[in-house]
Amino acid sequence: MTAARPVLLTGASGALGSMLAETLSEAGWGLVLTDLKPFPRALPPHARFSHADLCDQAAVAALAEGCGAIVHFGGVSTERPFEEVLGPNIGGLFHIYEAARLAGARVIFASSNHAIGFHERSTTLDADCELRPDTYYGLSKAYGELMGKLYWYKHGVESISIRIGSGFPEPSNRRMLSSWLSYADLARLVDAGLRATDIGCEVIWGASANSRSWWRHDSRAKLGWVPQDSTDDLVDALGNIVSDDPVTELYQGGHLCARDYSRAQPPLTPNRPEKTP
Repeated sequence: MTAARPVLLTGASGALGSMLAETLSEAGWGLVLTDLKPFPRALPPHARFSHADLCDQAAVAALAEGCGAIVHFGGVSTERPFEEVLGPNIGGLFHIYEAARLAGARVIFASSNHAIGFHERSTTLDADCELRPDTYYGLSKAYGELMGKLYWYKHGVESISIRIGSGFPEPSNRRMLSSWLSYADLARLVDAGLRATDIGCEVIWGASANSRSWWRHDSRAKLGWVPQDSTDDLVDALGNIVSDDPVTELYQGGHLCARDYSRAQPPLTPNRPEKTP
């Protein structure tokens, strides 16, 4: 994979996708942009846009032809009924990896902290921790990470799954003191993932340089990515901004853990032998 080959960016019309389209173009990448929705601004230099459905395997393969990498930010981006997640996030993800195999392309996959959301906030995690999805959306992200492993070990398709924490312009509550990923740090991470050599199949925590992080960042050095932003100077401003839901505040996945939650009490753990109030 070289900079001479264009990059296919799915989900290009979303908040993160459109930001990446601008920053990757500025970094010199030629881009093939795609989404179901129109691109929300003027196309950046050296970019073309095509409407495509991730559920259309032939369309995805045609867009990826000749590309050196697929930056996959498309699909359902929050919790929805399972049937709505199934097509784009399960079938569509398979189409992305098949297209990458055929094109000889690398995949950079927008995974999510919701793939591990039911780990408690008192726990510090490595990237190879147990998957504990908190929603159908999170389940689709766990599936995507496992798809990356399948295609690496069976087909040699390189991939990076970015387990994005809270990708917003600014942090807004206590949880984000640990999980926030700035737009600028995400752009630098994707660019580093495109330029790195011999990456194999990696999972990397998508978080800025937050000292309150719940995650060990052992993969950063391999990519040469050094996040430059941090929430550390916002502890006093945001530390008391919490919800009134004990399930939301217990787990790393936050409010999505509490959505449709039907247990009477969270299960006891070694880190928390007493029941949550």
